[in-house]
Amino acid sequence: MAFETLLGNDRLKQNLTSSLGKGHVSHFYLISGPAGSGKRTLARLLSAAILCKDGKKPCFSCVACRKVMENNHPDVITVDDPDHKNVAVKLVRQAREDMYILPNESDHKIYIFPQELGIEGQNALLKIFEEPPKYCVFLLLSNNPEQLLPTVRSRCTELALSALSEDTLTKVLSKEFPQASADALAAAIARSGGYLGQARALLTDGASLPPQTEQFLDAFANKNALELTKVLASMEKNKRDQLLPMLESWVAMLEEALACRSGMRALHPMTKTIASRRSSQELMQAITHLQKTIAYGQSNVSPAAICGYLAWQLR
Repeated sequence: MAFETLLGNDRLKQNLTSSLGKGHVSHFYLISGPAGSGKRTLARLLSAAILCKDGKKPCFSCVACRKVMENNHPDVITVDDPDHKNVAVKLVRQAREDMYILPNESDHKIYIFPQELGIEGQNALLKIFEEPPKYCVFLLLSNNPEQLLPTVRSRCTELALSALSEDTLTKVLSKEFPQASADALAAAIARSGGYLGQARALLTDGASLPPQTEQFLDAFANKNALELTKVLASMEKNKRDQLLPMLESWVAMLEEALACRSGMRALHPMTKTIASRRSSQELMQAITHLQKTIAYGQSNVSPAAICGYLAWQLR
């Protein structure tokens, strides 16, 4: 099967292989699934398959396939806006103007939208969706396809990615993270919902912790008010864009410890220690205080005031 590099999703891959083998290419594909489900991987493979010059699509050996997989094919255009949640409508309009220019070296010209399109962005594409140039193919990637306008979604061939089996995830992750414990692997798989990208992120984030986070967690676990105050005092001069992400990571760690008390496995040994030494009520109170300070920081309360508040409330 030409799509074998995409894990799982066997029926979807079989259907694509069959339709592309018959020369059937849709103008609009909606690739849907949660974060980490493989949407970008499938978009790249599908682009290669559409432009492939071989009988087995994608073959990964023809010039077109190699260019697509190396991300340098002139007829595969990615329309994204990394600085924003949704693609800015001005970028969508710029791409729309380019859509009327013929392909450089292929029979098709593919536009990949890896981010969510807002209502304005979708409306900007409606006319071209209704009467697309015969060579255009659109790949819309979405975590929440139900938020697309009905007039957009109804024109798409939807490719919904499904969760992977625990066995598949275990085999892949044990190779990629040979230092991870069996408990950490099992915890990441359980919390990922069966999606490889999410499991990878959990294991990567849990592999090592910043020194201040380790000091905070150790002091909190051991109810050491003095050490806790020292950690927070060292952070008083941090800028908000440094402080708030750290506080958010502390919330995540304490939420994991709370989950451990409910029987879930821990990704990080420290959260297991906290779960054994702190009650559910204590953890919930600490999480609430941290969430309050994050809100305070977003409302321009000073880092010094935030750290002072936490030193008092978490002691």
